[in-house]
Amino acid sequence: MSPLQELLAEVPQVGQVRWIGVRPKAREAMLEVDAVEARRDAGLTGDHSRPGPRNARQVTLIQWEHLAVVAALLGREAPMLPSELRRNIAVAGINLFSLKGRRFRIGQALLETTGWCQPCARLEERLGRGTFQAMRGHGGITARVIEGGIIRLEDAVSVEPLETISDPQDNDARQGWRARLAGR
Repeated sequence: MSPLQELLAEVPQVGQVRWIGVRPKAREAMLEVDAVEARRDAGLTGDHSRPGPRNARQVTLIQWEHLAVVAALLGREAPMLPSELRRNIAVAGINLFSLKGRRFRIGQALLETTGWCQPCARLEERLGRGTFQAMRGHGGITARVIEGGIIRLEDAVSVEPLETISDPQDNDARQGWRARLAGR
């Protein structure tokens, strides 16, 4: 395993659930809860997410620390509320980007990262001009439920062990850099 693969494979941080919310119907207000059931291939109980194994957005997570960053980019003095940004789970203490292509455990549930949770035009409509740009790079991740279970406030968020990283984009970039160094 290369030094870069070793660095990517190890995620020593353990996060913590700071907020949980569900949306009973699209465009309705978020309901803040203390615990929620994550269901395999279906997402969170009480959330309007479309069930099914092909739904890559069964659960959305946002970095707790980014709530203050987004607020600052919008000129607000107080951090954003997780409910304003419409993500299901706000997590502190672990970089969500380190979960790319990984499985991770929250409470009893096992989830798998499926992508980045990009901002949408509705956030701009709801929160005002500039919200879309402020959220870019701070929108969190999307995930699917691999093993169901209960997720509670203050539950740990830990990454499952990984033998090797297979990220073709990163590998292609490294190979291109090596070729340029070699003068090819």
